[in-house]
Amino acid sequence: VLKSGAGYVALDPELPQARLEFMLRDSGAVALLRLRPAGQTLAVDGVRVLELTDEPVALDGTDLGLPVLAQQQAYCLYTSGSTGQPKGAVNAHEGVVNRLQWMQERYGLTTEDVVLQKTPFSFDVSVWEFFWPLMVGARLCVAPPQVHRDPWALHELIRKAGVTTAHFVPPMLQAYLQAVPARGEASTLRWIFCSGEALPRATIQDCRQRLPGVALYNLYGPTECAVDVSHWTCEADGAGRVPIGKPIANTRLYVLDELLRPAPVGVSGELFIAGLAVGRGYLGRAELTAQKFIPDPFGEPGQRMYRTGDLACWNEQGELEFLGRLDHQVKVRGQRIELGEIEARLLAQGDLREAVVLAQDDGSGDRRLVGYVVAR
Repeated sequence: VLKSGAGYVALDPELPQARLEFMLRDSGAVALLRLRPAGQTLAVDGVRVLELTDEPVALDGTDLGLPVLAQQQAYCLYTSGSTGQPKGAVNAHEGVVNRLQWMQERYGLTTEDVVLQKTPFSFDVSVWEFFWPLMVGARLCVAPPQVHRDPWALHELIRKAGVTTAHFVPPMLQAYLQAVPARGEASTLRWIFCSGEALPRATIQDCRQRLPGVALYNLYGPTECAVDVSHWTCEADGAGRVPIGKPIANTRLYVLDELLRPAPVGVSGELFIAGLAVGRGYLGRAELTAQKFIPDPFGEPGQRMYRTGDLACWNEQGELEFLGRLDHQVKVRGQRIELGEIEARLLAQGDLREAVVLAQDDGSGDRRLVGYVVAR
C-alpha cells in the first residue's frame, strides 16, 4: 500500500461491525484487505473486498514504478470523537520517515535485535513496531492475538523469542513487571519504550529493581502527528512528575497561553506541535482540521502547528512536563477516549434527558468509565 502511494486505514476486527462500516464509508476506502472471513462480514457499497490467503505469492521485484511524494498520505487511524462518531487522523510519509530515522539515529537498532510487535495496528505505536526493525534488518516478533493483554504470556514470549525491544503503555508495564521475578533471570530486553499516558515514578523504580540492565524511555505523541514527538530517558532517582522530555528531530514544541504567546518556564499552557511530525489533518473534516491545525506564527510561511489540548509546562532542565487535559478527553489503560462520544451514545437511547461520563479511579490505581444519567 505504501509503495503504491495510497494510504492504509487500520480496522480493528474487535470493534463492532457498525463502527467498522462507518470507518469504511467515512474514509472513502476503495478496497478492504482481510483474511478469510472469521466472524464479521463487512459490506459497504463501492468497496472491493480482497481476500488474503496463506498461499505464497511470487513477486517480480519490489519497485512498483509509481512515484510517492513525501507529503502524500501514508495512513489514517481513527480516534474517538466528541460528536459520537470517530474521526480519522491522516499522517504523511515524511512524518513517518522522520520519526523512524530519528529513532534509529537515537537508539541504533542492529540486525541482532528482536522487536516485539504487540500493539494493535489501529494504534499508531504499531507503525514504528512494524517498520523500524524492517528498515534496518532487525527481526520482528509478532505476538499472537490477545497476548498484549496477558503479562504472563508476554513474559514467556519475550524470554523464548529473545526480544530486545518492546513498547508498553504504563499500566501494562506495571502488570508485566509483576510477572518478572525481582532480580531473577537475566532478561533479553535492552530497551523498553513507554507512551500512551502518564508514566508514574513508582513504575520507573519498579522497572529498575526488576530489570536493572534495561533502559527505559518515556515518549509522547498524539495520533494526529507521526507517532511520538518527544522523548525522555528515565532516571532511577528523582521526584515529582515524570517528564515527557524534549522534541525529536525536525519537530518544534511550544507551550503557549490563550493568546498564543510562549509561556515562561514553570508556567502552564497548551502544548502545540510543529515541524515534520504534524499530520495532514482529519479526513473529510475541513472545519475541525482548521480548528486544530492552525498557522504556526513562529515558523516559515505556510507551516502549521497542531493544538493538542494537552496542558504542559517547561521545567528548569528544558524538558516538558505533562499536566493534564484542557477538555474532556481521557486516557484509560492507554485508550484515548472522548467522554463526549459516550455521552452522545447514552443520550441517543431516547429515554434520557442528560448524561455525563467520568473516568474515575477504582481504588486500585486503575481507572474506569462511570456514566451518570437523568431520565426524562
